[in-house]
Order: sequence, then structure tokens, then C-alpha cells
Amino acid sequence: MTTFASTIRAGVLGVALAGAAAAWPAYACGEERNEGSKQSAAAGALLGDRYHRQAQARAALAADLDKSEAERERLTRSVTQLDGTLAQAQTTHTQLEAQRTQLDETVQHTDELSFEVGFRTNDDSIPAARVPPLLKLGGLLASMPQARARIAGYADPRGSDAYNDELSLRRAQAVAAVLMSAGVPGERILIEAHGKTESTSAAGDLDAYALERRVTVRVELHGSGQVARRD
Repeated sequence: MTTFASTIRAGVLGVALAGAAAAWPAYACGEERNEGSKQSAAAGALLGDRYHRQAQARAALAADLDKSEAERERLTRSVTQLDGTLAQAQTTHTQLEAQRTQLDETVQHTDELSFEVGFRTNDDSIPAARVPPLLKLGGLLASMPQARARIAGYADPRGSDAYNDELSLRRAQAVAAVLMSAGVPGERILIEAHGKTESTSAAGDLDAYALERRVTVRVELHGSGQVARRD
């Protein structure tokens, strides 16, 4: 091969190497740019996920705070209602205690307190208007362990002794039942049936008869007695 041919090959090789050298930096820069873009995308995704988690945490905290505030308000209302109920109960207790004290003082001074219930002819039903006072009396008696009730039944003079004895007993038992329903123990109630033995009405005096169809309740603090009826 001649010297001229060798010179041509050397020149061609030089041009090729020069071209490759010129192209390499551009390729290297492209790879660096791609790598940088991937890193930026990864960092952005990481920041976005962190922001999302923080947003969720803030939302959950806000919900918890709202729930806690609602619960606090509910508890406040409950406490207020409870205070009102306790105050009302205290007032009621104070009133009952005052009534009990008043009754106790009255009985202490008089040693006896009376209450009367009237009845219709040949009837042992307590009039509706007399039931509330009887219940009130029973409640006060129930709060006074040292007191007892003596209940005595009466009848007007019409009819036989046996019939009036039984009628007056039923009337007294009806009154005793109301007191017991108010809390008075049965052992603190004494029942007497007097029938028509204490009648003082003139024959045919209907107004006087009405006064004799009755049951009396006497509150006593001392003494003893037993359930009684005239045979």
C-alpha cells in the first residue's frame, strides 16, 4: 500500500474520532438532565404525600376538637339539669321536713291531732275530695316513727246494732288503707268500730245523721292501744 493511501485512512479516522468526541458531551448532558428530572419528580411526590398526611392529621384533630367541644357542652347541660334536680329535691325535702316539724310541734303541744272524714248513707267509700288530705297526713305520719293513728268509725242510728258495727268498721278500714298506701306501717294504726252507740241525734234529724256518719283520725305520740270494735 502506498504512502498516499495510508495518509487518507489516517485522515478519515481522525475525522471520525473528532465527530464522536463532539457528540459525547451532548449525550452525557442528556443523561444528567433525565436523572435530575427523576429526582425532582421523586422529591415532589414525597413532599406531596407528606402534605397529604399533614392535611389528614389536621382534619382529624379538628374533628376531635369539635367532638370534644360538643361533649363538653352536653356535660355542661347535664350538670346544669342535675343541679336543678338536686335543688328541687332539696326544696321538697326542706318543705316536708318543715311540715313534719310543724306537725310534731302541734302534737307535742296538744298530744293529739284530729282529722275527720264524712260518709254517705249506707256507704263506706271515701269521698274523692278527702283522699288528698288523707294521703298528706299519711306521709307526715310515716315520717314520725313515734306517732300512731287511732281511727274510729261511726254510723247514724238507723239500722241494727250489728249492721252499724260492721259498717263503721268498714269505714275505718277504708281510711286506714289510704294511710297505709302513704307509707304508714299497719302496726302504727289502731282501728275502732263504734257503730251507732255514740249517736245523739233526734229521730228523723237527717242533718244530724250526716254528722254521725264519719271516721275520725287521731294522731297520738304516747300511750298504747289495740285494734278494737264493739261486739
